[in-house]
Amino acid sequence: MFSDVLHSHSSKRLQLPFLFLLCLSSCFADYYKILGIRRSATPKEIKKAYRQMSLKFHPDKNREEGAAEKFSEISRAYEVLSDDELKEVYDRHGEEGLERKEKQGGGGGHGGFDDIFSQFGFNMGGQGGGRGRGGEQKTPSVEMSLRLTLKQLYMGATLEVETHRQALCMNWQQCMKNDQACQGPGIKVKMQQLAPGFVQQVQTRDEKCVARGKMWRPNCRDCPQGQTEPEKLDLTIDVTKGMRAGERVTFEGAADEKPGMPAGDLEFIIVEAGNTEFRRNGDHLYKTIEIPLVDALVGFKREITHLDDAKFTIEVKDVTESDHTMRVSSKGMPRRNGRGHGDLFITFDVDFPDTLTVDQKAKIEQILRPVSGGSQEF
Repeated sequence: MFSDVLHSHSSKRLQLPFLFLLCLSSCFADYYKILGIRRSATPKEIKKAYRQMSLKFHPDKNREEGAAEKFSEISRAYEVLSDDELKEVYDRHGEEGLERKEKQGGGGGHGGFDDIFSQFGFNMGGQGGGRGRGGEQKTPSVEMSLRLTLKQLYMGATLEVETHRQALCMNWQQCMKNDQACQGPGIKVKMQQLAPGFVQQVQTRDEKCVARGKMWRPNCRDCPQGQTEPEKLDLTIDVTKGMRAGERVTFEGAADEKPGMPAGDLEFIIVEAGNTEFRRNGDHLYKTIEIPLVDALVGFKREITHLDDAKFTIEVKDVTESDHTMRVSSKGMPRRNGRGHGDLFITFDVDFPDTLTVDQKAKIEQILRPVSGGSQEF
């Protein structure tokens, strides 16, 4: 009897940790689900998923409500899953195990979100000109032309763009060794003796130096193709209504990668393709319409098809002079601040007949020439 009671009590005690772990798995965030990857994902797949998700929800690019919180979750998920030690703790003990480890001072190798941003080249401090956080030199930024039609700039568009770059070898950290002579990427300092008791510090160029105190090991088996390897990037460009030629769409940290340096930015510069129907100047649009002489004299109506294929009608009741310009309010380009549209200016080009018959001349003269004035002498 006593043994049966003891067995029942023990089994209940054994069930408690299982139920506790089950609760943890459902109460805490699933880092694999946040990045949209399988639990068996390789380090390269984890890195690629993080890059795509972080570019999509970066607070500088996504102003939607909740984007900043989503970006924070994505960064935390990558911080854990990209670190072998933290990943092992998370896989075995969940987020509670991570919290317990961090309270004990046993953080992983990344050192927090700031190091993640440095690794991928996110410039959170607002600095530019080839420098990352704290003035750290970045790899060269890349500029590319983005040719857009006036219709795309009027209506807005979402474009899927494929580009390529050089990405860090997956195991690049295994190919570095300590070298205190390295003072930064490509910079090495040597001590040169000029005379007994006189030593000069000389700075030289050495491409094997990849960071301060770090040198690349040539012919490293972990990176047989060298420091970098080709990588395809699938980017989504959101063209906002009313954007102008010369504006830039920037993807931070999407330029070529290099050990010891945050990646530069990939910038798409908008180029406006020509349009045969409309011309643009700021928020205003301009259009020329040719009308026959009879319309110029007696008035007319015209149906106009806009850039978004919507149709509207203009009406002129008075005599129209050649090169007369008519202003149509709110039919221009969408304003970038979202407050309405510019105006449309229509210039009329009167098409005069090449020749007139004698009878036509007589009738026109009869109608237009003043009856009482007769022919004028000069």
